[in-house]
Amino acid sequence: MTYCIAASINEGLILVSDSRTNAGIDNVSTHGKMHAFLTKDDRKIVLLCAGNLATTQAVLEQLHRDNIKNAQTNLNNVECLSEAAAYLGHVSLEKQKQHVNSEGQSAFNPSATFILAGQINGEPHGAYMIYPEGNSITSSANTPFLQIGESKYGKPILDRFLKLGTSIDEAARCCLVSMDSTIRSNASVGAPVDMLIYRKDSFSFNEYYCFDDDNDYLLQLRRSWETKLREAIAALPSLDKQTVRPMPIRL
Repeated sequence: MTYCIAASINEGLILVSDSRTNAGIDNVSTHGKMHAFLTKDDRKIVLLCAGNLATTQAVLEQLHRDNIKNAQTNLNNVECLSEAAAYLGHVSLEKQKQHVNSEGQSAFNPSATFILAGQINGEPHGAYMIYPEGNSITSSANTPFLQIGESKYGKPILDRFLKLGTSIDEAARCCLVSMDSTIRSNASVGAPVDMLIYRKDSFSFNEYYCFDDDNDYLLQLRRSWETKLREAIAALPSLDKQTVRPMPIRL
């Protein structure tokens, strides 16, 4: 399984992904889900991947090959991120079709989901989620983040705290807590955790971090979050039976 987050806020982008892949409880391995592309100086593009590993690798290879060969459409000549997302969706569909036999059946599920994020000069930074069907959506003012993979455990903190106006450093901590909460609740998501902070209009990927499970900062963040949660639960108002009266149980 996988968990990846892309937060697109006023100050820039925060991208976080785990590195665990498995084909069963006794076959666990690690493989990075975050991939930055070598592009022209007027753009920076990153891909987060979830789903069938063979498909995601084939898609990545095709994108790199199209760049090298200067194909008619590639990440160096698209004019905007939405065009890049449409191009990625087309490549993903083509790679998935290769695993389907003539009867339309597949021996396994080849589907893959992607988040494409970055900035092309002349337009704002942003992030797009590309579905297995090839279509895509982008983040919004009300929900300035996208998730792929095992998203349910880490979504509550993002819903509560992540806003467009959140500072980029605070948003980074929020995304890391979201990842750590998912790792805590789902054994199929695990470290190393990759995080990339992209500040708008910088066209630089110089804030990349990789956290192993025993990383001092990640452990400190985990302990601090758990401590504050326990303190918050203890400080919640007690149930007042004078205002909230008990009712007969329904049998």
